[in-house]
Amino acid sequence: MSMEKGTGRNIFVAATYAATLFLGLILGQNYVDQQGSSPGNSLIPIGLYDNSSKIQQVLDLLVNHYVDSLNTDSLQNGAINHMISHLDPYSSYLLPNASKAQTDVLDGTFEGIGLEYYNLNDTLLVVGVMADGSAEKQGIKVGDKIMRIDTSFVSGRGINLQAVDKLIRGKKGSAVDLFVTRTSEFTNKPFRLIRDQVSVSSIDVAYLIEPTVAYIKIRRFGMRTVEDFKKALVQLKKQGANKLILDLRDNGGGYFHVAIRLASEFFDDKKLLVYTEGAHDPKRDYVSEGNGDFSKGKLVVLINGRTASASEVVAGAVQDWDRAAIVGRRSYGKGIVQEQFDFLDGSRINLSIALYYTPLGRSIQREYKSNWSNMQDYPSMYRGLWVMDTTYAKRQLYRTLSGRELYSGGGITPDYEVPIDSNALSLLYQEISRSSLIEQFVYERFTKKSPAYSIENFIQGYHLPMEEYNDFISFLNNRGILVSKRKQQELLGLIQSDIEAIVARYYFGREAYFKVKNRNDAFVEKALEILKPVETRANLPS
Repeated sequence: MSMEKGTGRNIFVAATYAATLFLGLILGQNYVDQQGSSPGNSLIPIGLYDNSSKIQQVLDLLVNHYVDSLNTDSLQNGAINHMISHLDPYSSYLLPNASKAQTDVLDGTFEGIGLEYYNLNDTLLVVGVMADGSAEKQGIKVGDKIMRIDTSFVSGRGINLQAVDKLIRGKKGSAVDLFVTRTSEFTNKPFRLIRDQVSVSSIDVAYLIEPTVAYIKIRRFGMRTVEDFKKALVQLKKQGANKLILDLRDNGGGYFHVAIRLASEFFDDKKLLVYTEGAHDPKRDYVSEGNGDFSKGKLVVLINGRTASASEVVAGAVQDWDRAAIVGRRSYGKGIVQEQFDFLDGSRINLSIALYYTPLGRSIQREYKSNWSNMQDYPSMYRGLWVMDTTYAKRQLYRTLSGRELYSGGGITPDYEVPIDSNALSLLYQEISRSSLIEQFVYERFTKKSPAYSIENFIQGYHLPMEEYNDFISFLNNRGILVSKRKQQELLGLIQSDIEAIVARYYFGREAYFKVKNRNDAFVEKALEILKPVETRANLPS
């Protein structure tokens, strides 16, 4: 197996967790499998070479002399994975399909039909149709129930989602027939969908949240993020926006160079945005281009504990230069840059090569150490191998030009902290969220009728009636999740907001989901308060 380094530095920073935005699945998306490729064999006699070839010598020894036949691919993949996994929490070895899946996510493109679905009581319910996708063009609608895919019946068969995906996905330009039920009527004539490239924007939503305030939420830093951001900003400025809330909550990272380009949009001259340095990677400065599209105007950036990596690059740059107010919770604290090294078979090593530092010289990387006690058996030997220090130690003091005091280590600390919602962290609410019972309740109850509101009226004024909330509590009780009277009251606001947002998404699309969620969002409320004119603003804590 040979390895080649791609032309140019394909550098990215990404968190070690993944967050899913939608319950449904973009059909046609590639999933990780465990297939490798077969390299050629060359026997190297043990003892003739130094330790640089020792791994190859051991591999040849096993292949040629072990009592049983061995799978060379598995041996090589296992050895590489073991070495890379023990370097740090972020370096990783990806097999070909996993490597392609990662690239697809960051590039924002998939081969599919532009459809999202939810498995409701063993029936595939269409809950989203992507704009300009094959499904939309051929007339598939939200609320359709998929009964058959080509010759395979999928309704009421206990079929799992990955099996459905295998039936759907295929080569670009190939066809797939979907038979659906619509308003209780089965369509004998299939919808013939042509698989094509599906583009998914890394921007969740961009809209005018108040007459002069734009709100843009970025999910990750992919190839098209800056272009999508600039396009959205042009439209929002035309609508009168001169202030901006940039929401980087739950943004786990992405391409390093894209984050730098995005940060450049907030400066009108050349500023140091970040620099990197490693034992084998000399110090490199990354400077803004100047003439950013939002170099003027008040800026607030929202962050939380799942804001990581590339997102922290942006937040650190605008904070160090006093360009923005940072609102929320302390960010994740991942300040290590990876570079991609690709093998000819499509597999890839994401190798940590340097630490990055904010313009003032702050490292935001939290401390980590290995936890060898977790290595009990092969399937779980890497699970929990690395332990992160969640405490925040103010290691070194830095001052901005305006005199703000900032510290290094353990993430970006917000200028305005939003208190933790203990109800959202409660075990009961977490159990309800993980169970997908909120979605099941919504799709069972609200998909049988059309909305009585226009999208504008729904977003502005719809609130879940108490009788609907009480019905949901009964729905939970009937499924073994008991909610006391006290907990019903404590979780009322959270669950009402969740149900309202999912109903909005089902009726009006994903943008409506975020618009409804933002109505009572403490982070957004704090940002809007900060952006008010000084004479009308309440006293804010520093």
